[in-house]
Formats: sequence, structure tokens, C-alpha cells
Amino acid sequence: MLVTRIQDLVRDHYVFPDVAAQICAALDGVRLPGDDDAVTADVLTTALQSINGDRHLRVRHYPDGVPPTDDDATVDAWFDELVRTQGPGITEVRRLDGNVGLIGVGPVVPLPEHVGPAAAAAFGLLCGVTRMVLDLRACVGGVPESVALIVSHLTGDEPVHLQDLVNRDGTTTAAWTTPSVAPRLPAGVPVDVLTSARTFSGGEELAYDLQALGRARIVGETTGGGAHPRDAFDLGPHLQLHVPIARSVNAVTGTNWEGIGVVPDLPCRAEDALEAALSTPAGVPGVDARFS
Repeated sequence: MLVTRIQDLVRDHYVFPDVAAQICAALDGVRLPGDDDAVTADVLTTALQSINGDRHLRVRHYPDGVPPTDDDATVDAWFDELVRTQGPGITEVRRLDGNVGLIGVGPVVPLPEHVGPAAAAAFGLLCGVTRMVLDLRACVGGVPESVALIVSHLTGDEPVHLQDLVNRDGTTTAAWTTPSVAPRLPAGVPVDVLTSARTFSGGEELAYDLQALGRARIVGETTGGGAHPRDAFDLGPHLQLHVPIARSVNAVTGTNWEGIGVVPDLPCRAEDALEAALSTPAGVPGVDARFS
């Protein structure tokens, strides 16, 4: 039975075991529609998120078939196709009036082998700018290693500890910048990050890391509030369960943006964020010695 399988997976994998028990109880008695997978996904997601609102805990409907999860070659091929159709995580590179650089990031920040060359090219094209804007308003996810790579272009020649991913068993995986990336934005060049309510997951991590480090000012809307990395489990040809399996712990704040979102330093409507950023004094300069 579908609900029973979901309960077993949540019970075995959800990052907070005590909350997992409550979520499983919330699934008891859920009545599923007939053969409509899209409606089934919505009903199950509503029940899954009813306890603590974890937006990474959900059932996704994929009309064209679920993404691969097991075979490495198939997963790599899926990412290659994603990059071919959506781009390598960098959607826009512009030099605006006043020697301001703008880099659009999203809609998903893919694997480092994809985003690495694109990010290096973007920062290379904008060498010499006196101000930088990262536009994350359409960025809805990303790979933590790739987020760290982008942050590396904005920090200095010493590794910077960004965050730890803490699994339910207490083991951790640390994320650090990579000082060998090039080019790197000089420390004195201020950075503004544009956000929207749609900015989510990996996009939020990028904004949160830069804000926590004091390297950027956040301009726009409070983001979606999803900080728990997840794993995927197939439920059928078109349904996939996403279960958060760890929590993010920022190295500066000791916490994360789960359920809260990244709160902007300069709040405004998302559509007005670029104008608001450019019409006010430049964002926070990177004065921390780690960025020099």
C-alpha cells in the first residue's frame, strides 16, 4: 500500500526521528484519489507537511517519469540533459551602467563539473567591476558543493568553513570554499544578492552563506525556508518521495533558514529588487580578512 510504504520510508530516513513518528501518524487515514497521480501527490504532500511544514518533505509528480536515483551513469546523463535544457546554473551575465556586474543564478545549481566552468566564465567576463549583483530570484535549488564553489569566487585565498550537513545519526559533512577557483572578486567589491519568495533550498543556502559571512547584502523578499537536504525514493513510474535526511548548520550562525527563510537586509518586492539595490549605497564590502 502506498501510504504504508511512505510511512516506512519517513520513519527510517527523516532527519528528526521523533518528528517522523508524528508525520507517520498524520498519514493514517489519508484517503487517496483514484488514478490521478498529480492529485495523489498533492494530497500526500499536504499530509506530510502538516506537522512541521518541511517543504522538502513531499511527493513529487513527474509526468515524463521520475528522475533516476540509483545508477550513477543514468544520474549523470539526467544531469547532462538538465543542463542542456536549463543551463549550467548561470542564466545571465551583464555589465550594467556604472561598471556593475550582474550574474543570474538558477533555476537549479547543478553539479560542480557543470557550474564550475560557467561560474568561472561569468566572473571572468566581469573582471574589473566595482560592484556585483547576484540574482537568485529564480533559483529554486542546487547542489551544496556547487553552492560552495560559487561562494569561493567571492572569498579570499584561505578556505572558509560555510556549513555542516548533520545527518540523523549525528555524522557530519563539512562544506568549505575552494580558494583555488579563479577569478575571485576582490574583497573591496561590494555584493548585493537579489531574492524572491520563490528562492529556495540551494538558492537560499547561497544567499544565507553570503549574508552570514558579511560578504553580501540581501535585497528583495524573504525566501521559501527550505534548509534540509533530501534523498529521493521512487513510489512508481511517475511519483517520487523526497525525504530530508540531514539538517544544515551554518558555521557562523550555528543554525539555518528552515521554516524562516533568508530575511533580506533591504526588504522590497522581488520585481523591484534590482532597482532598489542600485538606487541605494553599495552592499556590504568584504572587509573580513578571510576575503582579502
